[in-house]
Amino acid sequence: MTLYMISSALFKFFAYIILFYMIVVILVYGLMLIIAIFRIKKEVHLDKYVVDNKNLAYIYSKPVSVLVPAYNEEIGVVNSVHSLLALTYPQYEIIVIDDGSTDGTKETMIELFQMREVPKSIRVQIKCEPILGVYQSEIHPNLLFIEKVNGGKADALNAGINVSKYPYFCSIDGDSLLDRTSLLRVMEPIVSSNDEVIAAGGSVRIANGFSVELGQVVNRHLSPNTLIAMQVLEYMRAFLMGRIALSRFNLMLIISGAFSVFSKKWVIFAGGYSTKTVGEDMELVVRLHRVSRKEKKKKRIVFIPDPICWTEAPETLKDLRQQRRRWHQGLTESLWRHRGMTLNPRYGYLGMISFPYFWIIEFLGPIIELGGYLFLLISLLMGDVYYLFAALLALLFLLYASVFSMMSVVFEAWSQKSYPSVSDTLRLFLIAFTEVFWFRPISLIWRFEGILSAILRRKEWGKMERKGFIQNDMSQSEQKQNHF
Repeated sequence: MTLYMISSALFKFFAYIILFYMIVVILVYGLMLIIAIFRIKKEVHLDKYVVDNKNLAYIYSKPVSVLVPAYNEEIGVVNSVHSLLALTYPQYEIIVIDDGSTDGTKETMIELFQMREVPKSIRVQIKCEPILGVYQSEIHPNLLFIEKVNGGKADALNAGINVSKYPYFCSIDGDSLLDRTSLLRVMEPIVSSNDEVIAAGGSVRIANGFSVELGQVVNRHLSPNTLIAMQVLEYMRAFLMGRIALSRFNLMLIISGAFSVFSKKWVIFAGGYSTKTVGEDMELVVRLHRVSRKEKKKKRIVFIPDPICWTEAPETLKDLRQQRRRWHQGLTESLWRHRGMTLNPRYGYLGMISFPYFWIIEFLGPIIELGGYLFLLISLLMGDVYYLFAALLALLFLLYASVFSMMSVVFEAWSQKSYPSVSDTLRLFLIAFTEVFWFRPISLIWRFEGILSAILRRKEWGKMERKGFIQNDMSQSEQKQNHF
């Protein structure tokens, strides 16, 4: 057998592996789509406000501490606090944790909300960097501000848990906004499950380019930036397909740190947020699953598609690269830390289905798909015999990346209507068709970098340039006047 014949056989074998992998991935996502359709179909005709009013009576017994970690969030944190002050929820406190900011986050908060330092005894249940001071608003008594030594987002959340007084806490990012009913709706499964549900996550949507007034979104238009629009598609696909299906069978390993609620008792029992990983949200969810199994308690972690958190997405390739690299590094670190749960029958469906899914589909995805793109390029140089493989693989890539994105747009327009304009929906449809040609390959490279960062044990968070939401003709000084 000649060297050419050997290399040709290996090349074909490689092609069959990629084709088989892509078919498996498409079947898995197709199944998830079907499960999600049935779930949404049950809820789409519900009168949400009737359900909200019904839950309001029961939810009095479940007060919540809303934790907002902030590091150099001078631009976004004011809108975030305004949106939280407007929440429809009977009993809650807001705790903004300034994690050693070097910008004007502290001064802005103190001036706009009339914060005054107050003596407060703190029960340290989770280790965190020293707290330098606790402030309370004179005009909103349920608004607290913590000044602490920098320790990262996970450490800031641990500090917030130590200061908080209620049995449940909600974490949201300092650049994010909640709809008025979001907290009420994300708490619904916890209230109705009689404490079987110990954590719940809501949907996150991108609001770059939206107009905001006193923390509330008043005008929704899809950003003209194509990179932002592509991320809108990604979020729709992730939240409306994958998470609904995994949540249905208690197989979730990730709920977004941008908007999630937790039982404080169980989080403390699990050791709080880990400061040793860049993916503290996934790490916490996996440990909650682990400790509840160890204690032989039937507990659930769920995703609710309806409550929405609006957030600001990276607008440049540089910022987006840092974010995606960090996300995949966090996923890799958590999977490796808890690798003993993989195919371990002690953890039930979580060990036998969820972990293999995350290893094979989420972790290996960038490696195998990048190999597929490389195969396509080489096939063009190898001759006629490989054109059939290349054509079939290209068709599968198109089906995987673009068709599922288009389905997500339809799904979103049917159920959530976050972007109500017909022209915005059509634009998302067109952009979905282009994903496989530019965005998918570069995002795969960034995710592959995340794997390398995990292997090299890098702890770089990177800085994202924030522009803030568009103020609807209301400057900060006018906002200040609004308080008095």
